[in-house]
Formats: sequence, C-alpha cells, structure tokens
Amino acid sequence: MDLSVAGTSRIDGKTLAAASTTVLLWASAFVAIRSAGAHFGPGALALGRLLVGAVALLALLVYRREGLPPRAAWPGIAASGVLWFGLYMVALNWGEKQVDAGTAAMLVGIGPVLIALLGGRLLNEGFPPKLLAGMAVSLGGAVVVGFSMSGGGGSSVLGILLCLLAAAVYAGGVVSQKPALRHATPLQATTFGCLIGAVACLPFAPQLVSDLADAPLSATLNVVYLGLFPTALAFTTWAYALSRTTAGRMGATTYSVPALVVLMAWTVLGEAPGVLTLAGGALCLAGVAVSRRG
Repeated sequence: MDLSVAGTSRIDGKTLAAASTTVLLWASAFVAIRSAGAHFGPGALALGRLLVGAVALLALLVYRREGLPPRAAWPGIAASGVLWFGLYMVALNWGEKQVDAGTAAMLVGIGPVLIALLGGRLLNEGFPPKLLAGMAVSLGGAVVVGFSMSGGGGSSVLGILLCLLAAAVYAGGVVSQKPALRHATPLQATTFGCLIGAVACLPFAPQLVSDLADAPLSATLNVVYLGLFPTALAFTTWAYALSRTTAGRMGATTYSVPALVVLMAWTVLGEAPGVLTLAGGALCLAGVAVSRRG
C-alpha cells in the first residue's frame, strides 16, 4: 500500500496505522451487513447504523471540544454525508440482500478506479497513464461477475447493479470529503457527515422501529457494531489518513478489503463466491492495481 504523504517518499506510520484500521473494520462490515440484513431492511439498517455512529461521534466531539466545522468545510461534508454515509450504505445493504458479501466487496472494490478518475478531474491530482486501461479491466471483471451470477435471476443482476452504484457514490463521497479536510478536522468531517447521512435516511425510521421490534438480539448487536466500529471509528481513521495524502492513494489502500471479506464470510457465514465470480472479482482488483501503478 502506498501511504506516503504527497511530496514525501517515506511511509508515515500514523497514516499507515489509521488506513489499516479502516481496511480491517470495513472488511468486517460487509459480513455484519450480510448477517443483519436478514432481519433489517436496507434503509432501516443504514439509519440504525448511522444513528449509533452519530451518537458515539458527537460524544467524542463534545469531549474533545472541537465544535462546528468552519463554513468552508460544509459543502464537502454535506456532499459526502448524502453520498457516502447515506446513499452508499442503503445501496450496499440492498445489494448484499441479493449477492454474497465477498461478491459485493469485489464489485465495490472498483471504487478506487473511480476515485482516481474523479480525483484527477476535480481535485487536480492528475491522471495516471494506465488509469483508463485499469478501468477497462475492472469493468470487464464486473461483466464476468454479472455473467457468472446470471443464473441467479433478476435478483442477482439487481444486486450487482446496486453494488456498482455503491462503488460510484463511495468514490463521489471520498472526493467530496477531501476538500473539506483542508478546513475541518477528521473528527468534525466524520461526525457531521454521519449526522447528515442519518438525516437523509430518516424516512426509513418507521421501518427501523418495526424491524427492531422483530429482530433477534444478535442482529441488533450487529447494527450497534456497525455503528460503533466500521462507522464511527473506521470513518474517522479514514478521514485522518485522507487528510494526510491524496484521494487516489487512499483509494488504493482498500485493495485488500475483498480478500479479507471473502475469508471472513467463509469463516463466519459459511459462504464464498463461485470460481467464475472470484475470477471476475480478481479482474476488478487487477484493474485497480493497473490503474494505480506508478
């Protein structure tokens, strides 16, 4: 993983630790979502996760007395809140109702290619020479994944499209958040992004109340876990690392997430993608690697 801060050649230890924490917790989120999704609707699961995360983050913000972000940070925070904390979570939760956790992670894994494209255009981070070639390889991998799951009927196709949508809004959220971190602290950007995402998901409140009444304790604890760790902690460590390097480089740190998800899903849920699906997922990740070379 290339985690060196722009303009330096040395790996920054704090940035590496923050990014590694994010990668591990986000990988676990795919498995927790798959498990909790059996008892919670996509929007209800997103809202429950965001509410738990927002409460934890607000408590930490008050404890650290960081206050409100500067005005200049709000456009980026608002965009990342709606796209990443809101739409991304709903789309991913819905997608994981249709496809297994490992397949979802491999499809969302093309996000770094999209981050590099958007970062090059909107953040003036430049376009690596092999970016377009890598994007073509990743999209080819997504087609292979779709073909491998076509026997699953319309639900699998819908799941694939939802995971690709999640990858796109994830990329948009990262690129929106990067400028905000020039003005706000990582904790401020994460806290208010999470709050905005929760507000965007409030229409799902009645479903959340109904699902909580019927869900077993284990599923509810999964929602709490998602809110405290893959949301409150992992998004904060991500924002910290993102504030110290480029969006493209941070996107590249998520290479290992799909492999970790496949291993965790096989161990915890007893599920794993088929051989052809794994091959398509490998192509997706190969495309990301090609796009980030050099």
